[in-house]
Amino acid sequence: MDKIEKFKSMEKILREIEDLKNSETAVIKKIGQIETENMNLNIQDLEKSLGAIYDGAYKNLENVETLHTSFTETVSDFKEKNNITDEMLMEIRE
Repeated sequence: MDKIEKFKSMEKILREIEDLKNSETAVIKKIGQIETENMNLNIQDLEKSLGAIYDGAYKNLENVETLHTSFTETVSDFKEKNNITDEMLMEIRE
């Protein structure tokens, strides 16, 4: 795999990590919606379970954000180290 192909694959992975981050955020929002609806019902088992699920989802989001930051730096370093320019990428994408 040449450096341009490798870089393109890295960019694709970065977009997928961003999508994962958005998905985790959506899960957290959905949990919040369920918790809000449960305020009227006051079902303790539901409240307890949602708390545990929220904690896990929040930890996942933190992990994904850390991965996103780290991999963004990896992609940037690779681009710089291999002298990949935006012009080179534009030619390939056309």
